[in-house]
Amino acid sequence: MTDCEIPPESLGFLMHDATRLLRRRFELRAAELGLTSAQWRLLVNLMRRGPLPQARLAEFLEIEPISLSRLVDRMQEAGWVERHPDPNDRRIRIVHATDKTRAVISEVKQIAETIYADALTGLSPATTDTLMGALRQIIANLSSPTETDHDQ
Repeated sequence: MTDCEIPPESLGFLMHDATRLLRRRFELRAAELGLTSAQWRLLVNLMRRGPLPQARLAEFLEIEPISLSRLVDRMQEAGWVERHPDPNDRRIRIVHATDKTRAVISEVKQIAETIYADALTGLSPATTDTLMGALRQIIANLSSPTETDHDQ
């Protein structure tokens, strides 16, 4: 292999493929509820953190504010979320989960948990614990800025 060749099973490709397949499976199973994986991620953030300003929600989801706005538009039309003006600054819109979301969140969570169980089939509990610990460590390693990050 030359220096410019990328191994077929590099960490990045394996993680990307696993994430893509999890997302695809979720979208197939959650389609009957009318939820995409992007919408699910937004709802999880709202359920964990409570109502959030749109700009903050975009930061948590790591998407551009205009993309978040379009996503919230679709979700508001479907009845998953509502926008309310911030009482201290009318320019800021706060996104809230609706009763519809609260009514089905357990069902959607069960869909996700079933997919995770499917993904971990064949792995021992010890291997699963090791995998989860390794992923947490990777996240911690990459969450800390390095000297080269500042050079960019």
